[in-house]
This record gives sequence, structure tokens and C-alpha cells, in this order.
Amino acid sequence: MRVRLMLTCLCDAFYGDVGQATVRVLEHAGCTVEFPEGQTCCGQPPFNSGDWESARRVAAHTCGVFAGDTPVVTPSGSCAAMVRHGYPRLDLTPPGPVYELAEFLVDVLHITTWSGREYAKTVAFHRACHGRLIGLGDKAERLLSTVPGIALAPVPEPEQCCGFGGAFAVKEPHLSQHIGTAKLECLRSTGADEVVSGDMGCLMHLTGLAGRQGRPVRTRHYAEILAEVSA
Repeated sequence: MRVRLMLTCLCDAFYGDVGQATVRVLEHAGCTVEFPEGQTCCGQPPFNSGDWESARRVAAHTCGVFAGDTPVVTPSGSCAAMVRHGYPRLDLTPPGPVYELAEFLVDVLHITTWSGREYAKTVAFHRACHGRLIGLGDKAERLLSTVPGIALAPVPEPEQCCGFGGAFAVKEPHLSQHIGTAKLECLRSTGADEVVSGDMGCLMHLTGLAGRQGRPVRTRHYAEILAEVSA
């Protein structure tokens, strides 16, 4: 199947490895991956800041870049949620269909197991809030749980937000840190080797907060694990 990759701003600026891992995962699943060079941003930062006119301009550009019926896949439930639910609020028709990576693997390709090399680590999975908007549920966790050797540690209060929220972390830094610290304590209490998620915004926030507290944590996008074991 031919798909188009929508890379997030954070992957473009800070986490190129996650974008490359996403491509390897999709290719391992039998897809031919295209990367539209004209893509910029989904428009979520100005949307969340209340600058809807700027958000509309960016979103309209994205609609043009991804026009057509070829599936669009992104390693971010947040971006997928913005396109599917934010664009109509900007009076734009979303391009599509747009899928979060695990959503695409499970719902479209009907992949239920991910075989490969052993990954002998215990991971604690953080569910990003925007995953709820697109009905993502535990799809990424279910895929990870089938990787040989991996163990998923139950996380207390799994729906607890990380406190990032894009502009929220800038507007309300103290509250954001308080929420993030509570999330970190839940994740640390599991004793897991790594914290894994499907949203690099959450992981960047938690990684930075843990580092400032002098208690760093190892974080990874789940696509990196799927790509590593299938290499």
C-alpha cells in the first residue's frame, strides 16, 4: 500500500530518528512511503494559542500538500487529532484519510502481532491525551506487548496528562511542572527501564522535567522499538 508520511514539527526539529523509525516500520509492514517535501506543520501550536487565523493559513497549506485519497500516516496522535477535529473548526475539510501510526497498523493493515528480535526490557507506556480524541486506545501497547521479550509495566493513573499541552506549558509553567511531576512519579513507580509513548511532545516535556530534577529517565517513541526489533 502507498502511504504518505506526515512528520511532526518536533520530529523534524528534534527527533529525526523517530521519523526514520516510522518509515522503517511502515516499510516492514509492506508499505511504500512517500514524503511530501512541501509539508510544514499541522497548525496546532497557533490553534491552541487562540490564533486561529494563523492556524487556518498553516492548516490550509497542509490540506493542499496532502490533497488526495492516499492514506496519510503520522507518528503523533496529537497531529492526527488536529487534522481530524481541529480543521473542521477552522472551516477546512481535512485531507485524508489521516491515521496515527498504530491506528493505521492495527485498523487498516490489521496487524495484531509484531515479531522480530527480542527486546528484553520492561517499559512503561504513557498514553497521550490526544489519543483519546481519535479513539486510539491501547493499540500501540497491544502491538508492543507482542514484541518478543518485552514487558509492559502497569502504570498507575494511565490517563493522567503529562502537563505539556503545547502552549499550556509556556502559559502555565508551574502548573505544567506540577502535573508532569505527578506523571513522572506514576511512571517511576513501575520500575520500568524505559518510558515509551506515541507523542514526542509528551516525551520531550517529561525528559526535560526529569533532567531538571536530577533524575533522568530514558524515553522512546514506540516506533523506535518496532523498527529496532524488525531490523
